Amino acid sequence: MPTTEKLLKHMAWSNTEILSWVATLPDDALDAYVVNPEWTVREIIQHYVRSAHFYGFRLQLTTPKEASEEEAKRDLYRHNQQELKVSSDILNLVELLKKADQVLFEESLMDEGFVYREVDGKLIERARSTIIFQAVHHATEHRAQFVSALEARGYSSLSLDDYDLWAYADKFGE
Repeated sequence: MPTTEKLLKHMAWSNTEILSWVATLPDDALDAYVVNPEWTVREIIQHYVRSAHFYGFRLQLTTPKEASEEEAKRDLYRHNQQELKVSSDILNLVELLKKADQVLFEESLMDEGFVYREVDGKLIERARSTIIFQAVHHATEHRAQFVSALEARGYSSLSLDDYDLWAYADKFGE
């Protein structure tokens, strides 16, 4: 299995497993945070699900013209997601995240090339692999962040080691 495929499949698996676990917690667990009360478990999960969709969207902007024309649509990926009000809502977000993960996987099969983004009138060019690997790292970072917030507020914890690449390889093979 090529490296990128393994990374994306691991990410999709760990996203599903860990978020499904969070969905079983009491609703007030979504208000847990470590230091900054603006970055609750609720906000972190919503942020990283929206971001997963946005990374897939960005991978489809393969010309500077597309980046300029489509930039206005990026708000769809920030605001057109289901709001996370209670823990059971996470299961709906898991389904949305599976769709985003599938787009990332499909886009990873394309040739390297470049994608574009326009920010404040400035055109930014990135290698496709940079966007894909950022998506993987971003998800990993935020899973660790919200699991730490839950643990810091006394909610029973799961071990992230049970969802690392070693665990993935043990479960699905090399």
